[in-house]
Amino acid sequence: MDFEFTSDQELLSDGLTRLLSDHYDFEKRKSYLAAGGWSREMWSRYAQMGLLGLPFAEEDGGLGAGPVESLIVMEAFGRHLAVEPYLATVVLAGGCLRYAGSEALRARIIPALIEGTQLLAFAHSERKARYDLSVVDTSARLTAQGWLIDGAKHYVLQGDCADHLIVSARISGDRRDPNGIALFLVDAVAPGLQRRGYFTQDGSRAADVQFSKVYVPEDALIGEAGAALPVIQRVVEDGIAAVCAEAVGVMSRAHEITVDYMKVRKQFGVPIGSFQALQHRAVDMLVMVEQARSMALYAAMMTREPDAAERSSALSAAKVQIGRSGHFVGEQSVQLHGGIGVTEECQVGHYYRRLTMIDILFGDCAHHLSSLARAGGLIAAT
Repeated sequence: MDFEFTSDQELLSDGLTRLLSDHYDFEKRKSYLAAGGWSREMWSRYAQMGLLGLPFAEEDGGLGAGPVESLIVMEAFGRHLAVEPYLATVVLAGGCLRYAGSEALRARIIPALIEGTQLLAFAHSERKARYDLSVVDTSARLTAQGWLIDGAKHYVLQGDCADHLIVSARISGDRRDPNGIALFLVDAVAPGLQRRGYFTQDGSRAADVQFSKVYVPEDALIGEAGAALPVIQRVVEDGIAAVCAEAVGVMSRAHEITVDYMKVRKQFGVPIGSFQALQHRAVDMLVMVEQARSMALYAAMMTREPDAAERSSALSAAKVQIGRSGHFVGEQSVQLHGGIGVTEECQVGHYYRRLTMIDILFGDCAHHLSSLARAGGLIAAT
């Protein structure tokens, strides 16, 4: 398999690297967080570059790009700890529209999303669900006025800034039934909808959302009523591949920062990078980064695998390796910086925070290891 980037992919990587290098250093990132959690100016720049339209089909106004382009974007975002709602809007909510949205709905929402004027969020997670995607207590029933939604969603990524929410709700069955789940496009300022936004530990934004007799029109239904779980699974798998790529960017930059620090930090009159034991730890970090990079590439390619079982096992295996690599690289980065590594002023601590958040997104290392074991492992026995 050829892992070399094409000329177009190289241009995408170089252009995005220049943009982020010019407008996303550590101090500017702190100003974006202080100004509301992310930068609308940067979001407009992403739109101008065509990043927001990468995964969407050309007939919907997008570029029809593949998983490698998404990997390039997410890895670059990881290197600079970008906090804009790309994962929430383009990958997750946008994925719901790509996989299940009607032609009319896609024509209404996707062009504005690509232009950067429409922000979306995927509201699926609930407090009692843990990582089980089939657990949905939020309900929806069809009335003469349309669909009536009641319930609550927890930890909706960038949910406090979205213009629309794509909400999962149960129309039949019990709370763990894989059937009976539907997706709806809901206006974020609809009567009866309340949002409580907050910062997470890594500086990104999320929201808890309450639905109390929220009416949406019948055409707000996305896809087939009661058959949304396979769509949700595909979207989450795309999300796993995206954060795996992001984690590689986070780890790569954390390793670089740490090695640079080891060259200037002195102990006993010499740089600590001259100590062989610490050199070995830096090499071990590099090995873990490269292992994670290989699995991120694997995850990106496997998002196109038609066999659902193989696709799920591949994404779980990638998430396990990313979790292990992320913890090791993050811990070593902080350890090799000493006490300064956990201060707000030190970049490397912020990189470790993002790695810990990536680990728990869409299922932590232990969850995916269990899933992989139940599936019989990544490679079937012959």
